[in-house]
Amino acid sequence: MKLILDAFGGDNCPGAIIDGIKLAEKDFSDIEYIVTGDKKIIEGYIVSKGYSFKNLEIVDAPDVITCDDVPTVAIRSKKDSSLVVALDMLKKDETIDALISTGSTGAILTGGFLKIGRIKGVSRPALCPALPTKKGTNVLLIDCGANADCKPINLCHFAMMGSIYYKELYGAENPRVALLNNGTEDSKGNELVKNTFPLLKKLPINFVGNIEARDALSGDYDVLVCDGFTGNVFLKATEGAVSLVMGEIKGAFKSSLKAKIGAMFSLKAFKKVKDKLDYNKYGGSPFIGCSKTIIKSHGSSKAETIYATIAQAYKYQSAKINEKISEGINNLPTFEDLSDD
Repeated sequence: MKLILDAFGGDNCPGAIIDGIKLAEKDFSDIEYIVTGDKKIIEGYIVSKGYSFKNLEIVDAPDVITCDDVPTVAIRSKKDSSLVVALDMLKKDETIDALISTGSTGAILTGGFLKIGRIKGVSRPALCPALPTKKGTNVLLIDCGANADCKPINLCHFAMMGSIYYKELYGAENPRVALLNNGTEDSKGNELVKNTFPLLKKLPINFVGNIEARDALSGDYDVLVCDGFTGNVFLKATEGAVSLVMGEIKGAFKSSLKAKIGAMFSLKAFKKVKDKLDYNKYGGSPFIGCSKTIIKSHGSSKAETIYATIAQAYKYQSAKINEKISEGINNLPTFEDLSDD
């Protein structure tokens, strides 16, 4: 298997990328790595760490796309950037299986659309991260930000892709797919949700109905379907709530001598909760539905995150997710048929 990693664009690059590859090298000896970015900086970092790699190629790409760049403009104009070079190589080289980047989400999505394209039959690719749940399982959120405005056909395809991905990722025979909504009643929601609900019931998936956001991480559902605007708001609100709670707990532990003594006895339990909620352990968000595998990792990813994302890409490719999505989508009835009562 061959992976290409954009070594710049994230907060901790290129160190996190190189360190992550070094961690993964021990467990995935059959992966060949290509990293794109400023070759002198990358080589200097490798020397400073005393690393040696068996299967690592560095492709010089001195420019960087930042979060301040307009994605469409940057993808077209910054041809020597680490991301564009990586996308071009992914497109042209059939031996490269997947791309990982911690860079600008907008640029990655734009590049995925313009340069890589969709799996035939997929109306829109979508970002699909895994989130922890109360029961210790994971739930997939699709879409979490790639498509702010959607049509019912898009949500139907998201549901199919999410169900297929969850089944292959976690070995669940019949993943429970729910529609993220402002109520559980069948008649609830805006026009998009109301029009999508009856169509999801006709798909060959285990659609279990509407779900409210407060139950999304209960562990009673496997795939949450929504448009990218709703999904992004939900994801960021969840991250903010978790950050607030963890900060309040830390503050409470430091508030008095008695609290500090109590914290000493609660340290293991607190660390367990913190680890469960740490995104660094969950890898990235696949841009699911693209014709080749692209995984967006968090901008502040550390080596541990890159390792998890490499493992994620390895499993994604080994399970042939794209081929199974193509088969599943193209075996669906037409959208017109789905619309019939």
